[in-house]
Amino acid sequence: MKKILVLVFTAVSLFSFSQKTTVQTEYKSSSKVFSIKGVSQAVSVDCGNSRMVLLSGQVPLDAEGSLVGNNIEKQTEQVFKNIENILKEYGGSGKDIIKLGIFIKDISKISDFRKVRDLYINTQNPPVSSLIEVSRLFRDDILIEVEATAVVKNK
Repeated sequence: MKKILVLVFTAVSLFSFSQKTTVQTEYKSSSKVFSIKGVSQAVSVDCGNSRMVLLSGQVPLDAEGSLVGNNIEKQTEQVFKNIENILKEYGGSGKDIIKLGIFIKDISKISDFRKVRDLYINTQNPPVSSLIEVSRLFRDDILIEVEATAVVKNK
């Protein structure tokens, strides 16, 4: 009987006082970025000393929803401004980006994209990325969409 009581007490103690871990997610938006109903701009996952921030695909629309630019350079600049504005909500910047997903209508314009991208990312340790040429994005006048994942240190 003593052994059973000791076993039960030990089990209860272990389960009662063990560290409980829960994944803490946080959804944020920036008022400086156009928000589409039904889609979060970003979600972050608490990883202890840092947060992993996953951004929805960003397109070259300003805060009012107007298209910015009619060429890949101007559109890419607006896309990365949007990414920066969202990452600022978490205390980060483009330098914290670890992965990019690039959807572009004309792959021959990739060097023009990279010129602008390099102004925003850590070029010493560039993010991993995927590049996909697409025939169409959600509007005919949009030439590029970029998804980003960043790791931002918790403050």
